[in-house]
Amino acid sequence: MRLIDIVTTASSNMFRSKLRTSLTIIAIFIGAFTLTLTNGLGSGISSYIDKQVGNLGAKGVLIITAAPTAGFSTSDAPKKYDPTKKTANIASEGNRSVVVLTAADVTKIRATSGIKSVEPYLSPSIDFVSGPSDEQYVASVTQYVQGANYTLKAGSQISNNTTQAQAMIPLSYVTSLGFKDAGDAIGKTIIFGLTNGLGEQVTVPGTIVSVQDKSLLGGTSIQANTVLTKQLYAAQTTGLPAAATQTFMAATAQFDPSWSEAQITTLKNELKAKGYMAQTVEDQIGTFKTVINAIVWVLNGFAIIALLAASFGIINTLLMSVQERTKEIGLMKAMGMSGSRIFLLFSGEAVMLGFWGSLLGVGVAMIVGTVINQIVLNGFLKDLVGLQLFTFPPAAILIIMGIVMGIAFLAGTLPAYRAARQSPIDSLRYE
Repeated sequence: MRLIDIVTTASSNMFRSKLRTSLTIIAIFIGAFTLTLTNGLGSGISSYIDKQVGNLGAKGVLIITAAPTAGFSTSDAPKKYDPTKKTANIASEGNRSVVVLTAADVTKIRATSGIKSVEPYLSPSIDFVSGPSDEQYVASVTQYVQGANYTLKAGSQISNNTTQAQAMIPLSYVTSLGFKDAGDAIGKTIIFGLTNGLGEQVTVPGTIVSVQDKSLLGGTSIQANTVLTKQLYAAQTTGLPAAATQTFMAATAQFDPSWSEAQITTLKNELKAKGYMAQTVEDQIGTFKTVINAIVWVLNGFAIIALLAASFGIINTLLMSVQERTKEIGLMKAMGMSGSRIFLLFSGEAVMLGFWGSLLGVGVAMIVGTVINQIVLNGFLKDLVGLQLFTFPPAAILIIMGIVMGIAFLAGTLPAYRAARQSPIDSLRYE
């Protein structure tokens, strides 16, 4: 019997007991459907995050902080004071002291091999922001990292290579500040209010050059270029001792964006040896992706459990088929069909069960995922431009079908082996 004959025979034999076969396929369908849908969800979100990271860009940029040498400890013993390290008190984290960077640290980082340039990452804290509406709104300001490419609703990317005090506002601030739409805000002036070291409230103007579209990553704070950030920081620290203006929570360093992962790791290790912790944008976003992947793996676990349960249905179906076809097996052996061919025949039936179950599960999951995409992306997720909640890459679909068919084949080996080992004489005498 040729291989094609085995396949066609296995396909026809599979539906001798339609009810039993259909129930087994439904069990496989449930597992394949769940596995496809959970992988589609993970693939969709991961793809969107990758796009956002790509949009953020900032290739060749490290965010550098001092290594966390002070903080909570399981020991009650106090740590010794190190006068060479500046610290800041973080009330929101239990009044713990964390090491901050100084001008000397910036110089030390700049001297590291591979670092092209380094700038302190300033964090001005504003009281309010206002626009043409004259209403004052609470907001936070983040220093723009050169090279980052945000998804914009209007305008162009802000730049640190200019003498203009530029700002990028979130889309949600447009109408509140008094602008008709995102396009109307471009080129207009907004006012930042903040309190300086003398306790006086002062204002600093900035020009809107871009409006950030809503996205999964970011879009909640106002981005300020280096010029505007320095103006805000200078206004805020007016009246403070000089030493208080020379400490920074972080610094941004530029390196060759064409470097390999190995070279970047080497640079990070060199900075670590000097007492600093360095991260790229991908490193910071990576934690979020890890959480998403962990959730997807948990959901995949339930799908695998369903498939394992379905495998017992396959074993039961084929064992019943072997018992019902005992005489037929004996006749095939008497006519010269080898045990290996009989094994392939029954294994083929198991694989066909896996094929049809996985095909139906994958197909229905893709339809359901597409429908859900249309519903949520026209609903509460409509502002997340470029998001596809479920995506189904062809390679992933083929892998899922391969896994399901592989499980089905393994489940069918016991009945197939049992059929292949039957004695033709005993089989022909079976009643």
